[in-house]
This record gives sequence, C-alpha cells and structure tokens, in this order.
Amino acid sequence: MNVAAPISEVSQEDHLRADLYNYLGLMLSAPPDQMLLDQTAGLAGDATPLGEAIQGLARVAKVSKPKAVQTEFNALFIGLGRGELLPYASYYLTGFLNEKPLANLRATMANFGMARASDVFEPEDNIASLMEMMAGMIVGRFGRVAKVEEQKHFFNAHIGTWATHYFSDLKAAKSSVLYASVGDVGAALMDIEREAFRMTAN
Repeated sequence: MNVAAPISEVSQEDHLRADLYNYLGLMLSAPPDQMLLDQTAGLAGDATPLGEAIQGLARVAKVSKPKAVQTEFNALFIGLGRGELLPYASYYLTGFLNEKPLANLRATMANFGMARASDVFEPEDNIASLMEMMAGMIVGRFGRVAKVEEQKHFFNAHIGTWATHYFSDLKAAKSSVLYASVGDVGAALMDIEREAFRMTAN
C-alpha cells in the first residue's frame, strides 16, 4: 500500500516542483478541459525564464477553447496512424519504440515500487508518465520521498537525456499552438532541474 509522506519531509520548494511536473504530466496525457484551461489562464509567473514561460502559457490558455485544443492534441500526439511527435524516450534515444531505454526505466520502476496502472496501455517511457513519476518521487507518492541523489539519478537516466529535445520539438511543431507554450514551460523546467542536479554532490 502506498503511504503518503509526512508534510514535514517535503519542502515547499519541492512541493512546487512536484506540482509543475504533475501539471506537465496532466497536460501531456490528455487535452485539457475548460476547467484546466481556466486554471492555466490564472497562472502567474515572475521575471525568470520559467516564470515568463508560465505567463506566456497563461495568455494562450485564456484564448483557447477545448475543442480546438483537442484537435491540436490529436494532431500532435495521435494523428492518423501516429501524431506529429512520438513522445517516448526509446524513440528519441534510439529511433525505435520499446527499446533499451524502456527496459532500463522498467527496472528503475520496479526497484522503486512503481507500476503502470492497469488501464494504461502505452509504454511507460512516454513523457507524460515520466513527468508524473518524477512528481511522485519528489513528494513520496510511491511509499517514501526519494532522496535527492535518487531524484538526480532518475532525472539523468530517464528524463534529462531527451526531454529538452522533445520540448524543443513540441515548441516548433507545426500543429502546436497552446502546446508550444507547454513546450516553453517544460524546457525551462528541464534547464532548472539539470542545473540544480549538476550542483548537488555526487
């Protein structure tokens, strides 16, 4: 049984990190409904690159409609046979689906007590699932809060190797409108995380 971590174990900063990872996972797993668009439109950011990316996303969300965003999502990620982008680590790192990066991720998941939900059928190395996994490790959703070194290893092994490239592709995709701004936020978060983990002791 998964046990939530005591609040005292997780700093406010880490809660905010997890919230942003969770948000990206939500936006990348399915097109947002009107409620999520409204919540996104209400986001505010500071003068940092991440804050400015969040402000840009909020502005686009404010004028976005669910039907148009669903069409955009389908073009990007589903399409006729396949979408404009294939959001999987294996594809980005090897050019093929279901390759060694997926096997490596499954081994890490097993070691940390993570399991794919029974109603999810796509490979676990998709970007939305990885964002959700990282959030869960930060706040202890998988039984305990991951140590910084564990977070660093997971990020470097399964996210940092390809996610920045993916978010750049999402920003540049011809079907991207709202999701170009999602890509901006994702790329900014990846930059912050990579630098923060680089500065932690090995």
